[in-house]
Amino acid sequence: MIEKCKALFVKYRELIIYVIVGGMTTVVSWGACFAAELFLNTEVSWQNFLINSIGWVAGVLFSYPLNRRWVFRSKNPHVIKEFSGFALSRVSTWILDVFIMWLTVNIWGMHYWIAKIFISAVLVTITNYVFSKLLIFNKKD
Repeated sequence: MIEKCKALFVKYRELIIYVIVGGMTTVVSWGACFAAELFLNTEVSWQNFLINSIGWVAGVLFSYPLNRRWVFRSKNPHVIKEFSGFALSRVSTWILDVFIMWLTVNIWGMHYWIAKIFISAVLVTITNYVFSKLLIFNKKD
């Protein structure tokens, strides 16, 4: 049984570590959103945008080194170029997050954290993995 578990971990290591790093990144990002929410109102569109932006910046700065080292084991010597691509790919999913949060909270009237956890986080996480795997850390460097 232990050997089977080890084999499964080896086979799916990247995805498993990505989920762990993603969970840690989510805690950091949402923590930043929660802290910002203490001073800003999610029901005001521009403040909702600002809250999400603060969370996004915290998440990107936290997740890049972990994704680089632990998840994708990048050896790319062009760290600044790689980080720029990582951040740029995250800009597209930040736009997705902002749109989803605006639509669900400000237009549909959904509770902020329900929309954040069950809709936005799922779509953003999947998209981030695909971008990281195919565009940023694709081992062609």
